[in-house]
Amino acid sequence: MTPEAEKKLIKLREILKNLKSVLIAYSGGVDSTFLLKVAEDTLEKKNVLAITANSPIHPDEEIRSAKKMAKIFGAHHLIIKTKELKNSFFVRNSPKRCYYCKKQLFAKLTEAAKKEHLSFILDGTNSDDYQDFRPGTRAAKEFKIRTPLEEAKLTKNEIRSLSKRMNLPTWNKPSLTCLATRFPYGMKITEKNLDNVYQAEKFLKNFGIQQVRVRHHNRIARIEVLTEDMSKILKERKKIVSRFNVLGYHYVTVDLEGYRCGSMDEVL
Repeated sequence: MTPEAEKKLIKLREILKNLKSVLIAYSGGVDSTFLLKVAEDTLEKKNVLAITANSPIHPDEEIRSAKKMAKIFGAHHLIIKTKELKNSFFVRNSPKRCYYCKKQLFAKLTEAAKKEHLSFILDGTNSDDYQDFRPGTRAAKEFKIRTPLEEAKLTKNEIRSLSKRMNLPTWNKPSLTCLATRFPYGMKITEKNLDNVYQAEKFLKNFGIQQVRVRHHNRIARIEVLTEDMSKILKERKKIVSRFNVLGYHYVTVDLEGYRCGSMDEVL
């Protein structure tokens, strides 16, 4: 643990103390779990509420994982239904898709914060996230969402290191994004295709592959894994092809560039 990370943790606690009461958009991932833990340790429990969005764009096991972690913390935790697939702007899947998703979510969180008399809404954006294409940040600004991890200038690696020291099981959890990120812009997002991607990624994890994306290109599945996991894919290729064929993929490919965050944004 570096002295710099320690200073940033102190800064994060100061920020939370000044906010006094918060609602946290809680996905159960590395960043939001760390933020929830620090908030629970810093503020009175009555002044912290975690809310997790549940919809077809989020894998079921992530909802269960978020629920489990919140219970361990003894946090006040709610799961709300969101209906992105009812939003035609989201379904059309333009490069602004994330904006429409976040706009709907933050509107619901704003209502919940008012009902619970909580002063601020927080999300787990860290200081590294602004290096990526994130149209959802526009929605965050519109709804005045606070990003204390970013405000404290905490990086992803620092959050993982601090999480490990706090004995949080999420410290080495793979990076996650909603399932909608698996589709090229302009391709309509459907519940069936979301489930196909989910089932395909779930199948690959049976072979000990944790950091994985299955990019959906109609009848083509483009698999992204870390370089060191490519040999696992090749070893199990017959089983993988068979399973993917059942899911509707006629062609199964491995991306030689390997896993990288936001590969669908590379065309922009």
